[in-house]
Amino acid sequence: MFFSCNKKSADEKKIEALPVQIKIDRFDQVFFESSPKDLHTIKKRYPFFFPEGIPDSVWVNKINNPLWRELFAEVQKKYKKSETIEAELEKVFKHIKFHFPKTKSPKVYTVIAEMDYDNKVIYADSLVIISLEMYLGKDHKFYEFPAYIRQNFEQRQMMPDLVASFGKSKIITEKDNTLLSQMIYHGKLLYLKDLLLSGYTDDEKMGYTPKEISWCEENESYIWRYFLENKLLYNNELKLNSRFIAPAPFSKFYLEIDNESPGQVGAWIGWQIVRSFVKNNDVSVAKLLELNAKELFKKSKYKPKK
Repeated sequence: MFFSCNKKSADEKKIEALPVQIKIDRFDQVFFESSPKDLHTIKKRYPFFFPEGIPDSVWVNKINNPLWRELFAEVQKKYKKSETIEAELEKVFKHIKFHFPKTKSPKVYTVIAEMDYDNKVIYADSLVIISLEMYLGKDHKFYEFPAYIRQNFEQRQMMPDLVASFGKSKIITEKDNTLLSQMIYHGKLLYLKDLLLSGYTDDEKMGYTPKEISWCEENESYIWRYFLENKLLYNNELKLNSRFIAPAPFSKFYLEIDNESPGQVGAWIGWQIVRSFVKNNDVSVAKLLELNAKELFKKSKYKPKK
């Protein structure tokens, strides 16, 4: 443990010294602070935000629409300046550069989009797009979403969302689609947050409240026993994803504890399996991400905490 802590501290010093600089291009401000006559210039500067076949009248209406303008005003209240976000991005991409040396520092754009909570941050090769309207705070008046979704509309979730999107570009989805495969896939995504996020708690990485992460920690052995006794690990029924992996107000054991449990407990268990594998095996991050679920699980020697 002493050796591990010293190595981690040494790695952090190396990470901090990496020359990474991020400057955000505020497309949201450029767009909404322009007049319709500037549209041609904007389209020329940002062609990837203007799909072919959509008439200019659509974009002019968006610039002038009172609701869009009100949303832009709310975003400006919270994110008029972007230095804080840039600093957080630099921390994350220093960690990415350390663990994935071939990764280029991306061009980062902020937008105001359609409140698509599944794509709050998009990482695509050397491009990052952040939808700022999704980080106004869980209690913002514009949000009409269930509480379990809305709780992650905080600025603090921006970097975990970025790492999740980055991770999806590095981890291959297995074809068998068993519960175990899904658990390990999401466990790898969450383990990347261990590696790439500095100073974040487990509940923040998971998108949980502190109470929800405590519930998982206190019931780990019970969840695991339930999966084993009901022979779910190698079951590939589609409904298992919605019961234990996908975001939901609670997990579906079909028992009294359902209303006490958070959603995604299968993903959380997958995370503990991956952590156990890392503890018991000396492999590179690249090798870890390549391993199939069965082999990783077998070598993890995972046992739930009592």
